[in-house]
Amino acid sequence: MRLVVGVDAGGTSSQAVLATVDGVILGRGRAGPGNPLTAGAGAAAAQVALAVRDALGEHPGALVGAATLGIAGPATVRPFGSALAALGVAGRVAVVGDVVTAFAAGSPAPSGSVLVAGTGAIAAAVRADTVVRTVDGLGWLLGDEGSGRWLGLQAVRVAVRHWSTPFAAEVAARAGVATSDELVRWAQALPLSEITDLAPLVCAAARASDRFAASIVREAVAHLVRTLDDLPAEGPVVLAGGLLVGDTPVREGVLDALHRRGVQPSTARDPAAGAAWLAARPLSPLTSAALHAALGL
Repeated sequence: MRLVVGVDAGGTSSQAVLATVDGVILGRGRAGPGNPLTAGAGAAAAQVALAVRDALGEHPGALVGAATLGIAGPATVRPFGSALAALGVAGRVAVVGDVVTAFAAGSPAPSGSVLVAGTGAIAAAVRADTVVRTVDGLGWLLGDEGSGRWLGLQAVRVAVRHWSTPFAAEVAARAGVATSDELVRWAQALPLSEITDLAPLVCAAARASDRFAASIVREAVAHLVRTLDDLPAEGPVVLAGGLLVGDTPVREGVLDALHRRGVQPSTARDPAAGAAWLAARPLSPLTSAALHAALGL
């Protein structure tokens, strides 16, 4: 068998897929953070190698003809190539942006756009496996509008201004505070991961028709659609990231807005398999579209 590996190397965890060049997935693996920006190059490479070893499963020592890694931010191939070579990855190791693998996970088209809303938010135009333009992705202080962290920040801002409401009580309980002054101090300490963790609370409250949460979600949808509008790109649109892949009111709002324009976006549900598709495509006897379908994308 001719084998390839695809990896989605994130800041929280790394997901790996082992597949044949005919699009048959043979194994999946998971390990810790594989993003050099958050974990450091050596530690990130070690975690990616652990995820790949896990994916190899019943095929230890198998020769892998190519590997593609999707990573956010700048990353060099060298530390990853060395770590994967020890596992039998004998062919080319490529590192691409995670928005490229997200687009690949949603469409086999050579070009198009991807809108991502997870912890952060970004829209990117992709052409020939390369990001040619982005909008937003500026981080929580300057942008990432409509993202999970943005939702959490808005929740805290609304809570301190409307302290006597049930919504504020939910936010305060999640933050572990009893007064608005305590919530202000809690927020000013910048517990960013905990602030981001408020996003599901906002989504659940919006589903329950809380007017404050519903307003935050509507604003998030407007920001995300505007971000995509600022990215003129031809081709299909792919939605990616937890808020736009999962069953959330943010996804519903974005889909509704795009459908009213006649746009039918696809969804990136498996970026690691998208990375495997990128790795397998030059080696496969199948067409790009057929290989994409065979991988369940």
